Amino acid sequence: MNFRNLGIWAAIIIALAGMYALMNPSQRTATVSELSYSQLLAKIDGGSVKSVEMAGPKIIVKDSAGKTFASTTPNNQEDLVKRLEARNVDIKVKPPGGMSAGAILLQLLPIIIMVGIWIFFMRQMQGGARGAMGFGKSKAKMLTENRNRVTFEDVAGVDEAKEELSEIVDFLKDPGKFQRLGGKIPKGALMVGPPGTGKTLLGRAVAGEAGVPFFYISGSDFVEMFVGVGASRVRDMFEQAKKNSPCIIFIDEIDAVGRHRGAGLGGGNDEREQTLNQLLVEMDGFDPSDAIIVIASTNRPDVLDPALLRPGRFDRQVVVGNPDVNGRERILRVHMRNVPLAADVDIRTIARGTPGFSGADLANLVNEAALMAARKNRKMVTQRDFEDAKDRVMMGAERKSMAMTDDEKRLTAYHEGGHALVALSVPASDPVHKATIIPRGRALGMVMQLPERDQLSMSFQQMTSRLTILMGGRLAEEIIFGREKITSGASSDIDQATRLARAMVTKWGFSDRLGVVSYGENQDEVFLGHSVSRTQNVSEETARIIDEEVKRLVQAGYDEAKRILTEKIEDLHTLAKALLEYETLTGDEITNALKGVMPKRDDLGDAGPALPSVSVPLAPTAVRPQPA
Repeated sequence: MNFRNLGIWAAIIIALAGMYALMNPSQRTATVSELSYSQLLAKIDGGSVKSVEMAGPKIIVKDSAGKTFASTTPNNQEDLVKRLEARNVDIKVKPPGGMSAGAILLQLLPIIIMVGIWIFFMRQMQGGARGAMGFGKSKAKMLTENRNRVTFEDVAGVDEAKEELSEIVDFLKDPGKFQRLGGKIPKGALMVGPPGTGKTLLGRAVAGEAGVPFFYISGSDFVEMFVGVGASRVRDMFEQAKKNSPCIIFIDEIDAVGRHRGAGLGGGNDEREQTLNQLLVEMDGFDPSDAIIVIASTNRPDVLDPALLRPGRFDRQVVVGNPDVNGRERILRVHMRNVPLAADVDIRTIARGTPGFSGADLANLVNEAALMAARKNRKMVTQRDFEDAKDRVMMGAERKSMAMTDDEKRLTAYHEGGHALVALSVPASDPVHKATIIPRGRALGMVMQLPERDQLSMSFQQMTSRLTILMGGRLAEEIIFGREKITSGASSDIDQATRLARAMVTKWGFSDRLGVVSYGENQDEVFLGHSVSRTQNVSEETARIIDEEVKRLVQAGYDEAKRILTEKIEDLHTLAKALLEYETLTGDEITNALKGVMPKRDDLGDAGPALPSVSVPLAPTAVRPQPA
């Protein structure tokens, strides 16, 4: 709470205390005694009354001893006045029923205090709008060219989106270039993409490149508890924009106010729909705004009202997706500008190991690496720090406090060794990057693979190889320890294999019995806390065939993994022994161990074995979760 609010509360408390003092006359009348009319007459006849003050039937008496008394007299006071005159008493008369300014203020004070408290709380609910009744004022923040200026150089990895928006920049710089040929610039551009891809940063970059004012507001800032406030704020925002045109209005998360009308309760009179109607009118209504470009962002374009997307409003949609490997490399370079890097940092390798990462994810990765280097009192951030940060972001921190028995470590080593050995033996698989039996997050161990490039699709051979790799961990447990000692550690592997096989059958047409037909989307239903996958819109006979085909594909992977591990049982023992000794093995160390060359480690330290700078982990190929 700031000093201004404290001052308001102090004024309210003082006013209440003053009102209490004014309305409590007990202290003022504590020295005034009440006389009956008979006692008053007796005092007058006795000559002890010195002066009186008459105000209608009320009378204040002061005797010769200096004491003050109060009394009430009859309406007819002629006899009383004669008695007072006969005793030469000083008589003062005041008009009856007269009210002083203080008395009037006393009666009005409670009302004034109630109105003040109401205004104060309404200002708080409205987020401190300007003025006591400024609910309808816009909350848009204007960023000028000299304040936090951002250009396209500060935005990387979204080249296609920048090309789409460059036309808007050219129009704002030189509108006559387009108007001479009768062209009209799009009034609005809608940026669509997952969270963290840089949509807001792109909007600021457009304003920075064009050198025009930039108004920023969130979609939720329009909606309030009173109907009509949002529409008023839209009008006020465009009025401010007209005074600063040409300019850009950026509406973040427009789906908060631009959802499809008529989809909820309240008909067409609720606050959100009134706000949307006003926004539609301002963008392209009877009197559209000129030289004002509206840029909005959302990750839910499917819920927007069709009127927003028609030509003349948000008629240009710019897709801002997750960057590819080249884009990730450029984004990392942007975020590493102010980070001192060691000579062994390979930005290209880090970019290769982060498929699916957004710009925000990459910024978080760089920040985590810098924090790790600072905790270790280093002057520069090394490749090791980036690798540790990647493991922390993707898989969680190491669970160093978790105590595993020797039997659990041995079983985990054979489980992960089975995954790694099968991954090296199948015909189509990404190179093995790392195998570890150090618990992280919910996993007791894992094997990770690093793709050579971003993959947009998978071949049938890659899918079947994946199924075989997923079965390798359970097969290793069964071959080494027997069926009666198999653990629940393969539950995640089995779940991934089943989902992949079901998609192969129902979506991708990899079943001769079912043909090249889509059998509907898989829907997960929650039953007793567990997710149950069901295929919709199929007959019972077709569902039975789907289940048989899924089982056939998974069983084929199981049989292939069994063949590989049975033939290479000695390699499995070698790999498990190396994992038990070193806990973490890189891809090169795994290959060398199978050739009989064990790793040489000079610096293990508290953070585990040092990893070479040429490898950064991707998502785990096979994760062995902790048994329940």
